Amino acid sequence: MRFLGLGLADTVPDANTIWTFREALTRGKLQSKPAIEVLLVEDNLADIQLTTEGLAEGNIRPNVTVVRDGEEAMKYLKRNGRYSEAPRPQLILLDLNLPKKSGREVLAELKQDPDLKCIPVLVLSTSRAPQDIQSSYRLHANCYLVKPSNIEEFGATVRSIEDFWLTRAKLPTL
Repeated sequence: MRFLGLGLADTVPDANTIWTFREALTRGKLQSKPAIEVLLVEDNLADIQLTTEGLAEGNIRPNVTVVRDGEEAMKYLKRNGRYSEAPRPQLILLDLNLPKKSGREVLAELKQDPDLKCIPVLVLSTSRAPQDIQSSYRLHANCYLVKPSNIEEFGATVRSIEDFWLTRAKLPTL
């Protein structure tokens, strides 16, 4: 096997020499891409912990910023106050049931803002109610995922986010 395009074109690993992308990175053979910026808008501490730990254990390891209510989410996204230097997220994980401003209100507001509307938004909710799913998509959510109550299933859901949204999908850079 040849590692073409990785600066390792002449390296052909045998049974005793196995190169991984991480090893190539640590040996300076690959240029590391900047980390993906993710905004997690969630008020439940257990869900915050499960989501951030799940993303940290993955291969991509994005920079995750957590805000715990809808008002803080909009301040962060609009870079108001203490968030004036905040990085622009490339992906938003949004709970619907938030204090101060609901996830629906956050979604509606950010999808009307010309500077924010192209950021993909994944709704993560415990609700299976058809009206919540329908209203999220009407407000231009890019995906609606039901939070599993089982820890293993929650981890699998986070891994599926990484697999598709952080690995396969091409995210905007703003």
